[in-house]
Amino acid sequence: MLLRTAAMALIAKAAIMSDNILSIIPADPDWQPTAEAADAARAVLRRLVPQLDGFVTTEYRITWHKQVAAVDCGANLERIECPACQNAIDVEWWSDLLEDCLETGFTSLAVMVPCCGAKVSLNDLRYDWPCGFARFELDAWNPNRDWLTADELAELAAALGCDVRQVLAHI
Repeated sequence: MLLRTAAMALIAKAAIMSDNILSIIPADPDWQPTAEAADAARAVLRRLVPQLDGFVTTEYRITWHKQVAAVDCGANLERIECPACQNAIDVEWWSDLLEDCLETGFTSLAVMVPCCGAKVSLNDLRYDWPCGFARFELDAWNPNRDWLTADELAELAAALGCDVRQVLAHI
């Protein structure tokens, strides 16, 4: 009976557990790879972020968006800075923009920032932790590691056929 109770406690804990997501996105938000390149990149990601034996399993997902979508770092976001004036941008302002475009995607990434009124791309804001925008995502859900190295990113870029960024989200 004690073993069964312990197993049930583990299952309950998993039901409320949060997720980490390592996303690989093209540096150009509008760019999408061929299906073959996406599959090749997923194979590279599986090798770089292998499945471990254990309670949490890593899932590998490919997502194609009709419109540019935000790929944010979730609870990891600490600060956003304007590339024009280097001042901090209120995270609430940014969150409201994301919420407005959640269902439809972004038709344009150009915005007037509240700090200095400059017109900049949302993709060019300086995010601490990194965030981005993309029409294609390659994800490892609950990876058994943190950031990929520059060499590993270069491998993924070669497989996809474009420069890439990585985003590590906690949701």
